[in-house]
Amino acid sequence: MKRTHPYLNKNNLEHEIEEGNTVSLARAITLCESSKISDRKSANELLYKLLPHTGRSLRIGITGSPGVGKSTFIESFGKYLTSLGKKIAVLAIDPSSEKTKGSILGDKTRMEELAKDPNAFIRPTASSQALGGVANATREAILLCEAAGFDIVLVETVGVGQSETAVRNMVDFFLLLQLAGAGDELQGIKKGIMEMADGIVITKADGDNAKRSKQAQAAYQHALHLFQASESGWQPKVLTTSAIEKKGIEEIWKMIEGYHLFANKNNFLSKNRGQQNLQWFRESLDRQIREKIFQSKRLAAKIRTYEKKVMDEKVVPSKAAEEVVRILREF
Repeated sequence: MKRTHPYLNKNNLEHEIEEGNTVSLARAITLCESSKISDRKSANELLYKLLPHTGRSLRIGITGSPGVGKSTFIESFGKYLTSLGKKIAVLAIDPSSEKTKGSILGDKTRMEELAKDPNAFIRPTASSQALGGVANATREAILLCEAAGFDIVLVETVGVGQSETAVRNMVDFFLLLQLAGAGDELQGIKKGIMEMADGIVITKADGDNAKRSKQAQAAYQHALHLFQASESGWQPKVLTTSAIEKKGIEEIWKMIEGYHLFANKNNFLSKNRGQQNLQWFRESLDRQIREKIFQSKRLAAKIRTYEKKVMDEKVVPSKAAEEVVRILREF
């Protein structure tokens, strides 16, 4: 007896996601992550059907260096949001091994209490060498979570410093977590990512670290005033929190709510999402064109020839690319 592929019954999957079935939601995200052409076609058809039910959530990106306490913060923040009656989805991106391409995917273990909450959904995903601290299908996963009725989608990046920029083009609010007392605070994360942040939170502001956290808060707030005004017109704030003592969580949510109201009022939110969709289109176009090129054995062979020439320093890389483009015109 022929077994039916679990993802092929797209009609059932569509309705189950609309009803908030998290098992079906997880299956749909896995479908979007697949590299198989047939699965990707099915995923795009599913997303097209669900598109009218998307766009209603508040999308929040959360980044910070390793050890800053992202998972601990997200668990406390998530539990606070569910206590307000919010349904939240957490898309936690774990770094993939350069050698094995594997990933630990331990976020459900690190967020044990939140994982048990009926109003929360946690989905760990391997970055699979995608750049910018996110996974290849993070945007699709956001839409699926919205279609499933989640009010807030939190995207936790892998946390490797300055490369955490791609998530900024996927979310409404970009939250940067920083740890005080780890050296020169303003050197902890450089200007580039600070300029992208809509809010900065100093974590672990308790015990002996409470005083240092206040000092770091003042230093960051001063630094932010030296930056150019953001495109949204919003003035980023710097707050402190202790996830263990449950301090500062309410204030952080009020800051994010304040931003959401501000960005809605001046129409920046819808404009920004339109620009994000345009960027998604362009990135998808680039990826699919590259894939299409390498599907041709003749073209792939030509490209490999130029790759060897580049590696052997027999041709300048830019000139090699120009030659490949010329060859493309002949096909």
